[in-house]
Amino acid sequence: MLNTRTWYRLRRLVLVMLPVLATQLSIVGMNFFDAAMSGHAGAEQLAGTSIGGSLMMPIIASATGILMAATPIIAQLIGKNERENIALVIRSGLLLAIFIEIILLLTYFFFIDTLLVFLDLEPAVAYVARYYILSLIVGLSGGLLTFPLRSLTDTVAGTAVSMKIYLSALPINAFLNYCFIFGNFGMPQLGGIGAGIATAITYYILLAIFLYIILTGRQFADLHLFKYNFSFASVKEYLSIGVPNGLGIFMEASLFGFIIIFISKFGTNYIAAHQAAMSFSSVLYMLPLSYSLALTIVIGIEVGAQRYREAKNYARLGLCVSFCTALVMICLVMFNRDLVARLYATEPILLIYIPHFLIYTVAWQLFDAIACPIQGILRGYKDVNAAFYISMLAYWGICLPVGLVLDYYGGQGAFAYWQSMVIGIFASAFLLFIRLRYTENKIVQKKKEKSK
Repeated sequence: MLNTRTWYRLRRLVLVMLPVLATQLSIVGMNFFDAAMSGHAGAEQLAGTSIGGSLMMPIIASATGILMAATPIIAQLIGKNERENIALVIRSGLLLAIFIEIILLLTYFFFIDTLLVFLDLEPAVAYVARYYILSLIVGLSGGLLTFPLRSLTDTVAGTAVSMKIYLSALPINAFLNYCFIFGNFGMPQLGGIGAGIATAITYYILLAIFLYIILTGRQFADLHLFKYNFSFASVKEYLSIGVPNGLGIFMEASLFGFIIIFISKFGTNYIAAHQAAMSFSSVLYMLPLSYSLALTIVIGIEVGAQRYREAKNYARLGLCVSFCTALVMICLVMFNRDLVARLYATEPILLIYIPHFLIYTVAWQLFDAIACPIQGILRGYKDVNAAFYISMLAYWGICLPVGLVLDYYGGQGAFAYWQSMVIGIFASAFLLFIRLRYTENKIVQKKKEKSK
């Protein structure tokens, strides 16, 4: 039986996590609307947006990882009762967002032609991909500025604020897609490019809503966020957490995009089955990711207040709940693999391949239910460098080489790369748990030394 204190911790963790989950699912929903509605505009439109989205996904994920570094910093400041320093963190994040946007724009204008020639796409598909990517990058100038503001609202006002904002953005994005993809309500008919424009406008709407809430909310009145005051030390701390965090995410996200190169040689059916499994996996991933983001906030506050025993208790509870939730989801998927496959395909051959890929998908999720929350816990401790090196080793030092061996020497075919991803995430979870124990023990040791 759980005691009263454990029930309190569980309730607090779930109340932080559930709005984060709703927020992440709404973001996935916007990506789904882009793909689904572009598909109804034609195969070339879907292909262009899919390629553009695949190329931008690791970039957006990495930028998010860098800019969301504000979350553990602010959480620890709240725990220390140093709210007066929060404004410096937000200004640093907004400055970095502008800098990242400039880099993305320059990279696009200098390298997009070379990239499209290398991909050797059909002219119509290349045209859609080119301007879909441009729309996303222009829109990201709003999206990137939103990320530090989301960290602020999540930590100061609660994760329910972001949930309400992103849920309201979901129908807005769908409506704008309807206007710009198909040319409704007087808008031009732009196909897949219209999906990018709709997403860009949605980003700016999100930014405007966040700014309105922060400027008018009583929780933020004492922070004086937009008074001029700058600190290089704050930017340095932001980068010291954000860059390793973003690179760690890039290690994982880029590998998923890279593996399609090796699977493509097995033919269209395997590619389609792989993409279906990846799409479903991205939905399942929202659960451990939500626990990870929630644990960063909770652990950060406890560490900032120097309640290290409580931080450890929350960490263990979070891992247990995440793992148990994953077990339930895995059982549901395993018993309904054929039904899941029918969500993505009707061709008989795909209805055979997709359930096979899903076996490895659920195995991946089992270990990711440990690895991803531990990354969030370590972020709460501001310990991110080790997680980056572990990600690099697990995904590029173990996963990819093992996949090549299983393919070329083990005869496992297209499934070799999913088998290797399971091995890679197992290695990541194992090494991250060791790092977590080391971090916790190091803090205990420092506390003992100070008490002497």
